[in-house]
Amino acid sequence: MKKITIAIDGHSSCGKSTMAKDLARRLGYIYVDTGAMYRCVTLYALRHNLFLEDGTIKTEELEARMPDIRISFQLNSETGRPDAYLNGECVEQEIRSLEVSNHVSPIAALPFVRTAMVAQQQEMGKGGGVVMDGRDIGTVVFPHAELKVFVTASAEVRAQRRYDELLQKGMPADYDDILKNVLERDYIDSHREVSPLRQADDALLLDNSHMTIAEQNEWLMQRVEELGISILETGNWR
Repeated sequence: MKKITIAIDGHSSCGKSTMAKDLARRLGYIYVDTGAMYRCVTLYALRHNLFLEDGTIKTEELEARMPDIRISFQLNSETGRPDAYLNGECVEQEIRSLEVSNHVSPIAALPFVRTAMVAQQQEMGKGGGVVMDGRDIGTVVFPHAELKVFVTASAEVRAQRRYDELLQKGMPADYDDILKNVLERDYIDSHREVSPLRQADDALLLDNSHMTIAEQNEWLMQRVEELGISILETGNWR
C-alpha cells in the first residue's frame, strides 16, 4: 500500500496539531509534532537558566548543550495521542504553558536549533507514512511531500482557541496576553532569517477561522482521497 508524506504548516494556535493527529490516526500513519520539539528545547533552556532577565538567550551555552537534548514521543493510553518527552520525562503539559509560548519563537529561530531539530524530524519521517506539522515542513523538512497544507486563521480566533484550551486544562490564562503573544509569534516566525514561516508554492491553503474541527477534518480527508490514499481508521504512532 502506498504511503505518502503529509506536511501541514501554518500559524500558531490554528489547529494544525489537532488536524494532523486525527489524520494520522485515520490513515495509520506516524504523527510528529515538530512544534512540540521546539517547545521542548525552550523548556530545557528555561529549566537550565539559559535566558537572561531581558529574554536574551545564552546561545553559546545552549548550543553546547544541544547534544544533551533528546526528544521523543510516546502514546498516551488514556488520550490515545502521543505525548512529548524531554530526556525521558513526559513534559506534554509543561510545554503548553504561556511561559514556554512566550519564549519559543526566538529559540526556534536559532540556526543550530533548527538544524538539530530538522535532522531529527527527517529521521522520524524517512520512508513516508508520516503526518508532520510545524512551520517549515513543506518548505525545508520535506519539500517533496506529496501533500502540503498551509493552515491559518485570524489572530483573534487563534487567541480565543488558545485561551479556551488553557482554561480547559486548568491553567492560568489572560486573553489579551495570549493575543499579544500570537501576534508577536506571527511576526517572529515570518521574519526570521532561517526557515521563515511561509506557504510553499504547491501547498493548499486552509483558512479555518470559521470551521469546526469536524469540517476541517472532512476538508483534509477529501484532499487525501483525491490522491488515492486509503483510510484505515487505525493508529500507528511514534
